[in-house]
Amino acid sequence: MAKLLMIVTSARLIRLADGKDHPTGYFVEEVLEPYETFAAAGGDLVIATLDGRSPQPDPWGLEPYFHYPQVDEDFMFSVLRRFAYHPDRVRVTFTHFSELNLVALRGVYLALLETGMEPAQARGAVESAGQRAWRRTADLIELLVADAEMTSRLPVARIREIGDRVQQASRTNARRVVEALAAIPGLQRPCRLGELTDEEILSCDGVFFPGGHGPMVDMADNAEVGRVLRLMHDAGKIIAALCHGPAALLSAPEVDGAWLFDGYKMTAFTDEEEHQTKPGRVGLPWSLEAALKSRGAIFDDGDAPWASHVVIDRNLITGQNVGSSEAAACALLSVLEGGTA
Repeated sequence: MAKLLMIVTSARLIRLADGKDHPTGYFVEEVLEPYETFAAAGGDLVIATLDGRSPQPDPWGLEPYFHYPQVDEDFMFSVLRRFAYHPDRVRVTFTHFSELNLVALRGVYLALLETGMEPAQARGAVESAGQRAWRRTADLIELLVADAEMTSRLPVARIREIGDRVQQASRTNARRVVEALAAIPGLQRPCRLGELTDEEILSCDGVFFPGGHGPMVDMADNAEVGRVLRLMHDAGKIIAALCHGPAALLSAPEVDGAWLFDGYKMTAFTDEEEHQTKPGRVGLPWSLEAALKSRGAIFDDGDAPWASHVVIDRNLITGQNVGSSEAAACALLSVLEGGTA
């Protein structure tokens, strides 16, 4: 079975535009999803950090809205896609799916079915409510409890219980993620990247860089990361990076006067997405999207921010954001199993 080297940031702080150091690290889903996908397939996975210390999860990545129950999240996005005929009509922002309780749409739909409402009618009701919340940037639950037609079907207490239930489930999921990460030996006792020999690195079939803002601190200009990239690239092995993980690609050396990935099509966390994050609103020290473009990347972002988007070009696999974790992991596994990019 394939063997993968996962290089995780060991950065713990990032200095923002306010002049203060803010907690940072790796994004939990961007490590756990690929790890579990690869492990379930029987793969051998080696985890390394630059300094050999156990990496720190980015506290922001443990917020409940990053851990919605999958069925509720999928239903929410199916509703958003239904009335967002074109992504530029009303852009879906992080606020839409993190602060407006839109993730409760599935619970409301199921509750309406329990009242005897026909599925098509119930679907239309939640789509209409979702669209109003989306366009007004208003809390879905508060809109519903103020809607006389909705409360004639569902008591106010029931509507609020639906919203509370999915939030509680999300908090439970976040705790489970912390427990799952704590059970991964490689995260508790990672290898020190500089102590891996060229032969040990080349014994792996690919390398993967998960994100979090941490890679912008310790991977964008690092000789050991550059060594790994050169070794893997020259051997024709798979190089994958997710979200802010492509910051590591900036450590790749120049060959014959050109960046190792010059002219490669790739994606990463976009400026549009960045401006919606907590660190982005304070002000990051530099732009990942701009830096990759400046080095010679053909930057390819998805149709809408926060939507899953994966790009494969030759031996390079990149995912745009945390929502791309599953798709990026599956693409990486598929390519490794197939032996070609």
